[in-house]
Amino acid sequence: MPHTPSGGAPPGAATADRGPADRVPMSIGSVLGLLREEFPEVTVSKIRFLESEGLVEPRRTPSGYRKFSAQDVERLAFVLRMQRDHYLPLKVIREQLDARDRGEQVALPGPAQPPDLLDGAAAPLDTAGAARVGRTELLAASEITEEQLAEWESYGLLGPVENGGYPAEAVEVARLVLDLGRFGLEPRHLRAVKASADRDAGLVEQVVAPLRRHRNPQTRHHAEATARELATLAVRLHATFVQAALREQRG
Repeated sequence: MPHTPSGGAPPGAATADRGPADRVPMSIGSVLGLLREEFPEVTVSKIRFLESEGLVEPRRTPSGYRKFSAQDVERLAFVLRMQRDHYLPLKVIREQLDARDRGEQVALPGPAQPPDLLDGAAAPLDTAGAARVGRTELLAASEITEEQLAEWESYGLLGPVENGGYPAEAVEVARLVLDLGRFGLEPRHLRAVKASADRDAGLVEQVVAPLRRHRNPQTRHHAEATARELATLAVRLHATFVQAALREQRG
């Protein structure tokens, strides 16, 4: 079932000419088995995540179990394919699904490069798309001094990589550290935040590394999109923990 052309079937065609067996509601485990024919890296958590984002709405039994239709499975396959082959964000994929539901023709995007790990995490630079920025460019873009940069480097918040450049994200890091400083948070206070981010990155890499070594080239191709989604979920979880802790402290 998931093996449809990359554009997906037109609305209504997904369930046409299907026998009674194809109309039997499926459990999430059955859906997982079908999707893994084309997407071996998909998990139950991934399906639940896509549901939570409103990309698929399976029927619920009175006891709360999900029951997926054949159309639900094809929607999931379409979403996974757009992520894997075109690196589209979920917002754009949702718009395409809405257009398909209205019977409109959906134009597929051309080949794309993997997106940044977190959409909108860093403000665009003049050197758009650059993976590295120089020290002078970092100072100018973030509007910090040499002394501030040297201090932040001493606490491990920023640091050059190969060839003496900095990651493109260093600009946004510098701006955020500067903004936090206006509230009295010093670089020494932020070392724990950096350490937590490093641990999160390590967890993401544990999941993604086997995908990069997978025999299936499509799975290897999808590794960065998976890393992006995991990082986004980790950030959301961290933010939720902080909000819950603040609420508890307020009593």
